[in-house]
Amino acid sequence: MAGKPLTLSGLAPAAAAIILVMLLLSPEIYAGHDYRDALKKSILFFEGQRSGKLPPDQRLKWRGDSALRDGSSAGVDLTGGYYDAGDNVKFGFPMAFTTTMMSWSVIDFGKTMGPELGNAVKAIKWGTDYLLKATAIPRVVFVQVGDAYSDHNCWERPEDMDTLRTVYKVDMDHPGSEVAGETAAALAAASIVFAKRDPAYSKRLLDRAARVFAFANKYRGAYSDSLRQAVCPFYCNFNGYEDELLWGAAWLHKASKRRVYREFIVKNKEILRAGETIHEFGWDNKHAGINVLISKMVLMGKADYFQSFKQNADEFICSLLPGISHPQVEYSLGGLLVKSGGSNMQHVTSLSFLLIAYSNYLSHAKKVVPCGQFTASPALLRQVAKRQVDYILGDNPMKMSYMVGYGSKFPQRIHHRGSSVPSVVDHPDRIGCKEGSRYYLSPSPNPNLLIGAVVGGPNVTDDFPDSRPYFQLTEPTTYINAPLLGLLGYFAAHA
Repeated sequence: MAGKPLTLSGLAPAAAAIILVMLLLSPEIYAGHDYRDALKKSILFFEGQRSGKLPPDQRLKWRGDSALRDGSSAGVDLTGGYYDAGDNVKFGFPMAFTTTMMSWSVIDFGKTMGPELGNAVKAIKWGTDYLLKATAIPRVVFVQVGDAYSDHNCWERPEDMDTLRTVYKVDMDHPGSEVAGETAAALAAASIVFAKRDPAYSKRLLDRAARVFAFANKYRGAYSDSLRQAVCPFYCNFNGYEDELLWGAAWLHKASKRRVYREFIVKNKEILRAGETIHEFGWDNKHAGINVLISKMVLMGKADYFQSFKQNADEFICSLLPGISHPQVEYSLGGLLVKSGGSNMQHVTSLSFLLIAYSNYLSHAKKVVPCGQFTASPALLRQVAKRQVDYILGDNPMKMSYMVGYGSKFPQRIHHRGSSVPSVVDHPDRIGCKEGSRYYLSPSPNPNLLIGAVVGGPNVTDDFPDSRPYFQLTEPTTYINAPLLGLLGYFAAHA
């Protein structure tokens, strides 16, 4: 389908104004950013989220060992992994998605990460080492450690944690296809990262991914039904498990090149609703990511049988472009992509990642995206994504970086227990469950900088209250940062 490059002509004045704000900001207004420094910090954040026995090369020194008996109540070793956000629960669903996205970041953009590539790979391995433990027993996936209600009733650093460390699992009788499917995707994606770095480890990851996927597919069901009291409303699966089965198969196909996964995707694309809710992407909904990932093969001319996925991906990309009316996305006056639901930055980083990934696939294929009467070039996709990254780093009405430790002005009172309570280095004595409340309610800045943490971000009016109780705006998460690794890796070399 032919068309002309997307321009400002013919658009409503308000839409044109937003595009001008987003895409044509002059360098006189905003200075450039040090994307390599931001990349370094975005990876460092994951060290602040580590659970378990910390390694000798731990760089965030205010953190200490924590949760060293995780899994013992179930007779298994579930130490390690990541705390997903500002609390001390290990939620397997977002942890697996985080690991998948860190891996995709390295697969597509590792070559431009420079000296930070090694740290990014270490961050992935911290996740996969845990996921291997969580899937060690056939037809069982341990999906959560910690009772969320007990944890959320306290404000205490992970080193002092005395809340319930209840272990939750899915199995043949209590299925969880979405969390098992995402775990399979994470293991498969990471196997590509380690294919040349550590072939034996890579094979272990891929073999485990295949086994976990087979379990997810054979024993179908939602973990939100099996474990509702434990996982809802925190990481309740609102979107169904079908997308995770396609997502897991797509990553296994990419990692193994096995025909069985290609046939699974082709056979199940209608049954598993590949063409539905294609404008969403995050820990709960993989549809846009599935379509972009699979489209790479179509654009390379190697998989015409996946043509419908490219059509879906094109439609998704068009829906993100400012100035093109679409109910799925809006932009703040300051230029921030906004979607409904909490923690908006998770949408900003995940969707921007897909823009950059797809722009690269299009560039190599010398293709553009047809958007009705317009045609969107790979360069335009990159501009839109760059505008989002620059907004995060400080080009916004608040003139604030939403990454802790980057720039001269950034959030000081993030919703994060370990960051807001005095560290074990400065305060060796235990701080109990309710003793920490005074730090939560304090107007003082957090004593420990969680460097690289990107918070939930401002609201649709570009306002940001730097206050811990506004958790949807001030809480960082691993799945906000994971796609940012790829984005910053790309812009570090192509700014």
